[in-house]
Amino acid sequence: MDVRLSADNRPAEEPAPLRRSVLSSAAGRLARFAAAKAVRLALLLVSVATLSFVLVSFSPVDPIDAYLGPSILKVSPEQREVIAQRWGLDQPPVERFTRWAANLLQGDFGTSTIFNEPVLTVIVKRFTTSFWLMFAAWTVSGVLGFTLGLLAGAYPASPLDKTISFYAYLMASTPTFWVGMVLLTFFSVHLGWTPVHGAWPAGMAAHDVSLMQRIHHLILPAVTLSLIGVAQIALHTREKTIDVMRSEHALFAMAQGERPLGIVFCRTLRNVALPAVTLQFASLGELFGGAVLAEQVFAYPGLGKATVEAGFRGDVPLLLGLVIFSTVFVFTGNTVADLLYMIVDPRMRRNARKGDR
Repeated sequence: MDVRLSADNRPAEEPAPLRRSVLSSAAGRLARFAAAKAVRLALLLVSVATLSFVLVSFSPVDPIDAYLGPSILKVSPEQREVIAQRWGLDQPPVERFTRWAANLLQGDFGTSTIFNEPVLTVIVKRFTTSFWLMFAAWTVSGVLGFTLGLLAGAYPASPLDKTISFYAYLMASTPTFWVGMVLLTFFSVHLGWTPVHGAWPAGMAAHDVSLMQRIHHLILPAVTLSLIGVAQIALHTREKTIDVMRSEHALFAMAQGERPLGIVFCRTLRNVALPAVTLQFASLGELFGGAVLAEQVFAYPGLGKATVEAGFRGDVPLLLGLVIFSTVFVFTGNTVADLLYMIVDPRMRRNARKGDR
């Protein structure tokens, strides 16, 4: 191989045109990656929006009855007609969809019939509350699941591996709402250590709540989501760790007297961590679905509870807005996972360069 040396016998730096060519090639690949993802997101949003509107239109829930609630018998037909005109429910479904799609392209998601506020305002308020719950659960479940998977994979078929695997399979088959109800009954009802419901004490305004009060109300819902989220990442990391421990370089290190944990944390951590990070970002959809159930159990006023309320009370604009938001949220997580994979894994970069030739 021809290696050019400088006067002091050190490899000479790459010529400026070569560096510019490499940077230009990397920028081109990144631009194509972003363009492909943008096209996929656009097609996905169109499909999700159309399917969601069709399903909502065929829902047996009457949006006017759901909007009125217990006062149905006190409203005259004329008043029902006024309400239908107010929310555009007197128009055919195709016309309503066309108008909603046109407003959506302009950034107008409509007005929520439950909260009587713009849909985007409701989503921002509720997401601010849900963000810390999902972030805490996502972080704890990722770190704990990855650590447990490494320990189980380092000592396969050991009592530690069997215990971790049993816990992971048990949590993987356990509904989120059931775990939440058990924790709520034990820690909140019997012991009284945690609040029964809400994201802050009842009767207090959100801007008057202290950080410790928010954390106190956040603990139990976050623990519920974390316990469920540990299962998938732990089992996946365990399998990858076992595969790495059976590789030639790991067997050679063990023959040299190195301990399994030393091999895992010093020699194979990067190979195991990369798929785990990808899986963790790809699990944002399951995290959002789990948050819906957990927030309902703990009466936590976040996006999950708003989704259930919008569905039961026929709030079509809010429900469709939440569907669009959750689609973008999950798609962003998957895109970040793909991007990290391309940045960290040299094999992905080599394949990308081969595709450019």
